[in-house]
Amino acid sequence: MKLKKIATVFLSFLFAVMIPSGMARAQEPGVSARAAIVMCADNGKVLFAKNEKETLSMASTTKIMTAMLTLEAAQADDKEVSITHEMVAVEGSSMGLMPGDVVTLETLAKGMLLSSGNDAANAAAIALAGSQQDFAAMMNEKAAQIGMKDTHFVTPSGLDDDNHYTTAYDMAVLGAYAMEAPGFQEIASQRSLQVDFINPAKRVTLSNHNRLLSMYEGCIGVKTGFTKKSGRCLVSCAQRNGVRLIAVTLNAPDDWNDHQNMLNYGFSQVKSVTFDDTATAISLALAGGISQEVTVTGNAPVKATVGAEDVDRIQKVVELPQFEYAPVRKGQLVGKIRYLLDGTEIASSDLVVQQDVEAIPHVPGFWERVGEFFHNLFHWS
Repeated sequence: MKLKKIATVFLSFLFAVMIPSGMARAQEPGVSARAAIVMCADNGKVLFAKNEKETLSMASTTKIMTAMLTLEAAQADDKEVSITHEMVAVEGSSMGLMPGDVVTLETLAKGMLLSSGNDAANAAAIALAGSQQDFAAMMNEKAAQIGMKDTHFVTPSGLDDDNHYTTAYDMAVLGAYAMEAPGFQEIASQRSLQVDFINPAKRVTLSNHNRLLSMYEGCIGVKTGFTKKSGRCLVSCAQRNGVRLIAVTLNAPDDWNDHQNMLNYGFSQVKSVTFDDTATAISLALAGGISQEVTVTGNAPVKATVGAEDVDRIQKVVELPQFEYAPVRKGQLVGKIRYLLDGTEIASSDLVVQQDVEAIPHVPGFWERVGEFFHNLFHWS
């Protein structure tokens, strides 16, 4: 393997043409919630927070975790679940399951996310882990894996328990993670869905409790919750102009307005920036080629979400070898462009060759020909 010396060039530049600078800073929203947060789902940046690390109960927003684990299992095997009396012996909201019903895991996930079915959550927990307690262990293991450091699950449905708690911050982490999980967003973003029961064979329409889906432009999830102890809880997700935000309120008397105000504030604080180096031609020196140089460009546009006030501090770093040996082929990876904000990479694009360049055909010199003559002379057969 040949060694390359990387030439790194730092290019600070302004995006004043792309995004106006000097934008007035929006006033932080007032919220009714005991705890609240708005987080950029793309990079985890906290845009607004109130008591975001205070441990509180979270009611049926718990079902974000339960539904996500159920859908993960369904991806591998969307098995049929025979509903038992134990599964449906639970108070509160329901998707209408009865003992003897047979449904799939995916149907149970839909019943959790739209109808907030406690019966669906219990059924999935028992079907997947054998008991609610063992399923809670699965929930806590997943929470630790994704960085929910101040959360402890006890029930799959979110019914009150002194040891069942979380923080607004952790629920934002969960919401962002869940919305990237296979099949989750497709369900959580629907105002209503029809699901098929296997036994008895019937089709049931489920309506989503999340009113923000119709109230707020760009809302694509996530989950409501309420108990007397927890108050009104809500995790929402909205997407505009390439930016995705997660908002959370715990114990919020006016959660619908809280979320609209918080999301509006969040969108005023961040921008999605596109870096397109596909048309930026860079010359790379060639050694031993029929051409002395070759053109390289970025292989695809890339995006990053940054603070509106941070755009003019982005640095572009071009990494290329001083030269490349021929032959080279179109599409060959030869370098990289990185975009940095305060030394942290926020996006990158591969630099690839744009045309084939062959090596110069080798012509033997005088001494090579002499050597070849004597080699052939003494090695003939």
